[in-house]
Amino acid sequence: MRRLAIAAALLTGMAQTPALAADSPSAATSSLAKATFAGGCFWCMESPFESLDGVVSVTVGYTGGTKVNPTYEQVSAGGTGHAESVQIVYDPAKISYQKLLDVFWHNIDPLTAEAQFCDHGHQYRSAIFFHDAAQKKLAEESKRALEASGRFKQPIVTEITAASTFYPAEEYHQHYHTKNPVRYRFYRLSCGRDSRLRELWGDKPS
Repeated sequence: MRRLAIAAALLTGMAQTPALAADSPSAATSSLAKATFAGGCFWCMESPFESLDGVVSVTVGYTGGTKVNPTYEQVSAGGTGHAESVQIVYDPAKISYQKLLDVFWHNIDPLTAEAQFCDHGHQYRSAIFFHDAAQKKLAEESKRALEASGRFKQPIVTEITAASTFYPAEEYHQHYHTKNPVRYRFYRLSCGRDSRLRELWGDKPS
């Protein structure tokens, strides 16, 4: 995988951040909320949310699997059950979960199972990890609305499942698009992400 080779060059001396439980109070204060999404390469899922008013932070990491404290290499190789994901801390008084869902949908390919763009495997599946019953209801409603819209002839295969422990990725992966803009743009272009998003949604990807 192109991205694994790029990341390997940056590994030296990098430590992994401790895991955050799905309901960890350290991730947000009581006035804030969390949203967790998987949409393939987590480098590419960070920037669409960072620019939104009301979003406090975006962390890339791994969730949905069974391996405790997984490394990037372990997740990329498959077998951990985890998906590359982003966890968003946001202020519900400034931005709604519905808005986050809308941004999520427009930055993924909801028609392809076990893959996103050039990355293939269960670790690159698209998924919405809900943190409570309200998020589950809104996620399911948004998926049904998309299905009923008639935009797609194929079924939407994006998973909707309960959030579990989220393991932040190694520090060199955080904000990769700003730390390594040339490598990031090369990867995104060579992966065909933006061309596929335009094909699916007709508008310019974030």
